[in-house]
Amino acid sequence: MLPASTLSSCIEWQFAEAGDLPARVHAAKAQGFAAVEFHLWREKPVEAMAEALAATGIELTGLCVDPRRSIVDPAERAEMVKAVRETIAATACLGKPPLILASGFRVEGMSEEDHFANAVAALKEATALAEEAGVMLLLEPLNTRLFSAMYLVSTALGLDLVEAVGSPNLRLLYDVWHSAVMGEDVAQVLKGRIHLVAHVQVADMDDRNEPGTGTVDWDHVMRPLGDLGYAGAIGMEFFPTLPMDQSLELTRKTLGL
Repeated sequence: MLPASTLSSCIEWQFAEAGDLPARVHAAKAQGFAAVEFHLWREKPVEAMAEALAATGIELTGLCVDPRRSIVDPAERAEMVKAVRETIAATACLGKPPLILASGFRVEGMSEEDHFANAVAALKEATALAEEAGVMLLLEPLNTRLFSAMYLVSTALGLDLVEAVGSPNLRLLYDVWHSAVMGEDVAQVLKGRIHLVAHVQVADMDDRNEPGTGTVDWDHVMRPLGDLGYAGAIGMEFFPTLPMDQSLELTRKTLGL
């Protein structure tokens, strides 16, 4: 496992000047990164990515299950499970990276209890595949500013779902920006359950740029993460406003890394 001080570059949004994703892996390596992450994979050069990761020794800390399908809508469950199965198979050559799942949108007329029960049932099917393959699934709460009808927009609810599924192959992705948009307090929502968090992503408010460019109190974020015992890498999932060497320097300084 990468140490907590390791920063993972989101090459979906960073190092764009380098070219395609494999070239961005090499650019990240040249900048001193030991880890990267990106989003969807189906339109990406997966085999070339595998070669770039092998050549650089860089670890892939996450990518998204593709296509994105709902975990709360029973009508989409079979497609969601198929997407997980196909993503596991297609990305094994990338080192079996953690695979990110969002919830999908609320189903009109469905009760909160049924939303939760459907999510648990769907996640249990998905995690059975992950357990068999030795892959980690990461459940990510988003926010209502970007997705007004999204079901999972609460860290507490996300942790409840992880607990209810009860699989070591399902953990939470805690995104500081999504959480801040929803007005959550880091220490409060993660207290007693940090062991269920396998990855953290950072970006500043309001515009999702690098830490140090906005209004987030980063000491109020990083201190609780350290005090609670977070032991994973930190994903730089933001749109940089500076050249990447300066963006990385500002991020490290702001986060105290």
